[in-house]
Amino acid sequence: MKLTTAQIDRLYEFTRQHYVEWYDLQTELVDHLANAIEAQWQENPKLDFEAALNNEFKKFGVFGFMDVVEKRQVALNKRYNKIVWKHFKAFFTIPKVVATVSTIGVLFVTFRNLGKGANLLVYILLLAAILLFWILITFKRVRYNKAAKTSGKKWLFKEIIFGYGNFAGLSYLPIQLIVHFDIKSEMGIFKALFFSILIVSMCLLDYIVLYEIPKKAEEYLKETYPEYDYV
Repeated sequence: MKLTTAQIDRLYEFTRQHYVEWYDLQTELVDHLANAIEAQWQENPKLDFEAALNNEFKKFGVFGFMDVVEKRQVALNKRYNKIVWKHFKAFFTIPKVVATVSTIGVLFVTFRNLGKGANLLVYILLLAAILLFWILITFKRVRYNKAAKTSGKKWLFKEIIFGYGNFAGLSYLPIQLIVHFDIKSEMGIFKALFFSILIVSMCLLDYIVLYEIPKKAEEYLKETYPEYDYV
């Protein structure tokens, strides 16, 4: 026996009821549940559809589909991090490496020549970078949510791309630096170099996660989901 279209729709509804909101994970689970139900029917053709569904769902344990969701999130976050690293490495090839190192050099010389005023400049630059990052994230996130609502389907990897993976959380690291930053301390050579590299790296990561990767989101989604074009 094969499942009917109405029964397949019921499986999608069932996954949504159990807190699986992403279409790609829903499809993966629906495929698994459908095959399992059909296997049960081969052994017992008179078995009720809902009973067969509940039999299979029990095999997922106390937490239901949550383990499947978490494993998939971990795997896709790793993929996202590799993509970010690939884009980041691209800035360390000529001529981009020249521009990157030059920017670090300009900041370093500026910090060294400003004396105690360098501390205030570092504070302002870090704060400006963090504020700009969160303003852009909020703006892009609102736009993404509107698009997802219009399409009626959410994809987990797309959610990670437009949720900026783990990098949104990394913005709290500069905040900790600001909180513990001694604005009256001397700006030594190593401190000037550290903040020069940090500020440039923050700007590069912001550019990559907010512009470069979202610009190529469709390409990465098609690589991840062969069915993406057809949905």
